[in-house]
Amino acid sequence: METATGERIDLGSALVRISFLVNSIYNEVSREHGVTPQQGKLLCVLMERPYGMRELGAVLGLAKSSLTGLVDRTAQHGLVRRETDPRDARAVQVAITEPGGRLAEVFHRDTIRRVEDLSAHLEAADRDRLTDLLGVTVLAAEARGVPLETDAGPCT
Repeated sequence: METATGERIDLGSALVRISFLVNSIYNEVSREHGVTPQQGKLLCVLMERPYGMRELGAVLGLAKSSLTGLVDRTAQHGLVRRETDPRDARAVQVAITEPGGRLAEVFHRDTIRRVEDLSAHLEAADRDRLTDLLGVTVLAAEARGVPLETDAGPCT
């Protein structure tokens, strides 16, 4: 692939640059919705179901102290709540609140729309092919056991 200036971009560089663009979009959408990127990610993870703290820390890749602070700050905004785990009364789960769920849905929709806009210049057939190739790549990585954040909810 070549840039407008004739610079050749190899596949690895192109994928890294795309990841930077996606992260930039994620950060921008977070700011616009008044949350940090980490809070946005937390909300997206919790859209699917409540998580125990240990499991949530593993999904988000956060140490216990960092996760506790993130949950505390997000709970102060009324977006998540702690509740007793129905399987173990000694354990705590983190669940999304109704306002948090509404925010997560809008956050997800805005993020996906903007990321998809990155390929708006492509013909429909090329976008479909890109989707297929990226999907196969993601599935192959998952099959090899590469830890992917796709398990972390619909916003990722």
